[in-house]
Amino acid sequence: MLNKLNKALEKVMPLLTPTAVVVGLLCSAWLHSLSFLVSWIFAVMTFAGSIGSNFRDLGKVMKHPLPIIATFLILHIAMPLLGWAAGSLAFPGDDLTQTGFVLLFVIPTGVVSLVWVTIYGGNIALTLALILLDTLLSPFIVPLSLSLIVGAKVHLDVMAMMNGLLWMVVVPSVVGMILNHLTKGQIKKVWGPRLAPFTKIGLFIVVAINSSVVAPHLKEMNAKLIVIIAVAFVCATIGYLAGWLVSRGMKWDQDVTVALTFNSGMRNLSAGAVLAINFFPPPVVLPVIAGMLFQQLLAAMYGHNLNKRYGLKNEPSQAA
Repeated sequence: MLNKLNKALEKVMPLLTPTAVVVGLLCSAWLHSLSFLVSWIFAVMTFAGSIGSNFRDLGKVMKHPLPIIATFLILHIAMPLLGWAAGSLAFPGDDLTQTGFVLLFVIPTGVVSLVWVTIYGGNIALTLALILLDTLLSPFIVPLSLSLIVGAKVHLDVMAMMNGLLWMVVVPSVVGMILNHLTKGQIKKVWGPRLAPFTKIGLFIVVAINSSVVAPHLKEMNAKLIVIIAVAFVCATIGYLAGWLVSRGMKWDQDVTVALTFNSGMRNLSAGAVLAINFFPPPVVLPVIAGMLFQQLLAAMYGHNLNKRYGLKNEPSQAA
């Protein structure tokens, strides 16, 4: 029963997230009040993904750091500079909007990338390492990048960010890897297929709730907002593409290519939106909000393309 449900969900993955975005926008009046559930759902999704990995896998990743270095270069040098350049060209003289585009691309890689990497049979250990390192370094990287590129000054709530990381990523990941080690991988075989459909349902719920939080910022649609959305869409697409091209160019394994594609394109935009709202004027928020609109849609599109290219159809059900 669960296996059939999982296979059915796999077939509609490209439509699952766009539908969730629409549901979130249409039902924002009551869905946004459920935002407190997002962290808990993330934790369950992270646990489900991590039972397929162990400490040995994580150790192997750290011994071969080139994919991590490549992803960091894309995330924190190439993409922020692209965001600044695109913002400067599209909105000359508009310092606040330009700052918004830089902020959109300096935010660390998103926890939800683990879910997509899991679904499409990517390297889970590499993804965990990237998320952990990037989030732990973000209190230093984000303010430094903003200061260097646009001269903005920003203060992050380091303890709140670390606490969120602890319960959303660290604890469920460690528990999952410990159980994998203790059961010698049996937990993945037994519980992986059972948890797989709930991971995808959880993703739908998270995207819908996050979209409902975004909805109030999109009530006044105008020409400037349309341009912001278009520029953010093009730049975000390049992020995913850069991860795929670098991995292909380096001739890394298929699972590494899947991991780099998602981790290079996805950002923790929920944190980015909170940061923008708390520390910057409203115009800075708009590019980040625009990114939230279609981040999951792009992930679904690239996942679909990876699936067609590498024939991953049978892998996600066992990895997720």
